[in-house]
Amino acid sequence: MIRTLAIDDEPLALMQLSGYIRKVPFLELAGECRSAAEAKKILDDEGADALFIDINMPGLNGLDFIKTLAAPPLVVFTTAYSEYALEGYKVDAVDYLLKPFGLDEFRRAAEKVRERFALRHAADGVAAQEDKSLFFKSDYKVVRVDTDKILYIEGMSEYLKIFVEGEDRPVVVLFSMKKMEERLPAGRFMRVHRSWIVNLDKVREVSRGRIILSGGTVTIPVGDLYKERFQSWLEGKSVGK
Repeated sequence: MIRTLAIDDEPLALMQLSGYIRKVPFLELAGECRSAAEAKKILDDEGADALFIDINMPGLNGLDFIKTLAAPPLVVFTTAYSEYALEGYKVDAVDYLLKPFGLDEFRRAAEKVRERFALRHAADGVAAQEDKSLFFKSDYKVVRVDTDKILYIEGMSEYLKIFVEGEDRPVVVLFSMKKMEERLPAGRFMRVHRSWIVNLDKVREVSRGRIILSGGTVTIPVGDLYKERFQSWLEGKSVGK
């Protein structure tokens, strides 16, 4: 599933955009935003893979907002003004939808997003195979962490606790959940809660909305915003009824 934000300051346009996202099977509506500020908060807290964003918005417009992002998600701009098309492609937009647009046009843009998303993750997969460990600054030293041995990561405000197999104490680092998601090997780790990332290879059991990891001593809650994505992964791994 591609976590997608709908961003438009006009309520009816936002409602239509959100409705279109819900109708595309491989898109997951991660949030509805009426301003760049609202979108920025979701990106910082929860992250997203793609944005469908209006250009003309009060305050910070869509183009300028994307330019402020160090590593922007995949972007499709929506606007009633065709003169913005060239500017949109200057920030590497996936596509440009001229209002008013219908569901068929939206689906074509969504397919382009899916193609670009697949290319990104193919590259991430190669990088993950080449890099089996990460280095973190912790307690005035640099610590090497084998990603295969990470059980889970817990967010604690501005800090993260990295729990590693065979270690009595977690590695505590000054790092954001969003940046950690970006650094971990794609497909092997998933954020299942605002404060938790789990190693999917270590999932032993799932019961009543909670994940039990290898060893059975820790249970991780699945947050409401992450249930659909996690359930989709779980169903893909399930055998039998």
